[in-house]
Amino acid sequence: MAQTGPTATAGGQEIATLGGGCFWCLEAVFDGLKGVTSVESGYMGGNQPNPTYEEICSGRTGHAEVVQVTFDPGVVSFRGILEVFFVIHDPTTLNRQGNDVGTQYRSAIFYHAPEQKALSEHVIAKLNGAGLRSDPIVTEVVPASVFYVAESYHQEYFERNPYQPYCQFVVAPKVAKFRKHFLKKLKKTG
Repeated sequence: MAQTGPTATAGGQEIATLGGGCFWCLEAVFDGLKGVTSVESGYMGGNQPNPTYEEICSGRTGHAEVVQVTFDPGVVSFRGILEVFFVIHDPTTLNRQGNDVGTQYRSAIFYHAPEQKALSEHVIAKLNGAGLRSDPIVTEVVPASVFYVAESYHQEYFERNPYQPYCQFVVAPKVAKFRKHFLKKLKKTG
């Protein structure tokens, strides 16, 4: 199902669309961030309408695996979303996150408003200027396009499959890293 939309939704919520490798990792992390009201895995940035997961994996559609994060800007800002984003993935590797290789795994911010573009570029410049990484950030900052919701079995994948090997060895460490770095920003559980 394709969706397009502005940065603001009904009720004052905002949307951020991010690509940082496998969408299972990003979804699992942002699901735990205070102020995030929903996270959907999907595809953006390609040239083929209604792509399937198998077509995305071929690398020929041009889409990135992304998450569309809906959040309450009164609780977490877009800058706060970006802070988490740049901690939980490696933004210095072109078209790759760990063993996941291909343009579908690129680091990308798909902005929904000029303010998101400007802030994204500012944060990247600041991080590059700080010299915290040995390589420069290669995250692309591009306009949001049509968002295609991924197949239902991809939604809440980590929550439903915590013992699947990829989840144990790739997703779980990213979730643990997020929880360690952002303890005060975690949603309350139970």
